[in-house]
Amino acid sequence: MKQHIVLKLHTQLADDTNVPNWLDFITDKSAIRESVTPDVDRLLSSLGLTVWLTKEYKPAQAAWTAEERREGLNRTYRMILQHDYSLPDDLVERIKLIPSVEDARGLVVGAADLPAPAVSAQASFPGRTPADLIHLRYAQALTKGVSTVRIAVLDTGLNLAHKELSGKAVQRADFVDLEGLNTSEFIGDFSGYDDVPEDEVGHGTHVAGIVAGRGLQMDEGVAPGCGLMAVRVLATMKSGTRLVGAGIVDNINAGIKWAVDNGADVINMSLGIKHLGGGLPHADVIRYALDKNVTVVAASGNDGTAERYYPGALPGVIAVGAVDHSGSVASFTSFGANISVVAPGVNIYSAFARNTYAFASGTSQAAPFVCGMVGLMKSYAAQLGRRLTNGDIRHVLRHTSDKVDHRLRNEHAGYGLVNMADAFKLLAYELA
Repeated sequence: MKQHIVLKLHTQLADDTNVPNWLDFITDKSAIRESVTPDVDRLLSSLGLTVWLTKEYKPAQAAWTAEERREGLNRTYRMILQHDYSLPDDLVERIKLIPSVEDARGLVVGAADLPAPAVSAQASFPGRTPADLIHLRYAQALTKGVSTVRIAVLDTGLNLAHKELSGKAVQRADFVDLEGLNTSEFIGDFSGYDDVPEDEVGHGTHVAGIVAGRGLQMDEGVAPGCGLMAVRVLATMKSGTRLVGAGIVDNINAGIKWAVDNGADVINMSLGIKHLGGGLPHADVIRYALDKNVTVVAASGNDGTAERYYPGALPGVIAVGAVDHSGSVASFTSFGANISVVAPGVNIYSAFARNTYAFASGTSQAAPFVCGMVGLMKSYAAQLGRRLTNGDIRHVLRHTSDKVDHRLRNEHAGYGLVNMADAFKLLAYELA
């Protein structure tokens, strides 16, 4: 496979107007640039390597904005090697040492465990429902969301014809293209950027159902009135006997930026990757989202350890852990991220692939409860002619979530289980 290397330069190339974006270059190679900077070119030449240079991101407007420049998105490029070279193991590290280069990385895969519906569908949700646990009905009496507030679900896509979700995706895109990876373990659609983010395995549909399901044969979603953006960033990979949603981190980054530039108010990312060296995964583009006042909600991880998963472990991201039907923190909740809050995440019933339904458990299921809650908070403010900042959102979560012990913040539960009744009482008071 032709490998890709992403590099962030200290300075934007002065003559990069003819450099194509990598998404366009996949299908249209009419514009070609083979040089980077003199010092990068010298290293590549000494190794007998030739590359095509592409831009990693597209500007939101005709020219790069101040926010894009501040995060260095205008000076981030992708080198696509022209042949299937056998590369030195230390190539990326050698590129990092070049004076014109701020950072460099090879392609890394981000992942999300996919639920097994044949097993999970045998489970049940005893006792209180998820809506009861978080006092959802109180909030929904005030608002079920407004269509101008948009929630982007970055995941395995969406079952576009599912009766719980059909017609709800006001915007959609598919960023899955695994060029540069060994794809022998992937199944289904894993190439070609397009606008048909069809979900082949159900994870994204399950998450989207929690956010915005109609409630026909399941509990109504948290924010069914909000506009839904379906962004497919994960393909399907076999890992032993399991299926894993997997996507190239830099392609996920493109999906994040697309969501921000196309009007997302909240982004849900029920996925995560460990830090394997170099810059923190997603860091630049997450900062860009936060700069634009987009709230990012992410799963904390499902290995029950202090391992950090990104983007949940990035500053400013609302990292969500899971609780069971009794409100106790689920044993699988990873706590390495600076968990903000917890939400229902055990045996959650929602829409699934191929017009079906399934139970599933994980912090992947907890995150969309909080994402939907943020969508309702922003909708309620919009109905009053106001606009909430990310600081406002975090303030409300911090002061209204139900604490799990005597401490203000718990390592495993953050500020506690979200309480939407108390959250909206505080919000109504502060917006009055």
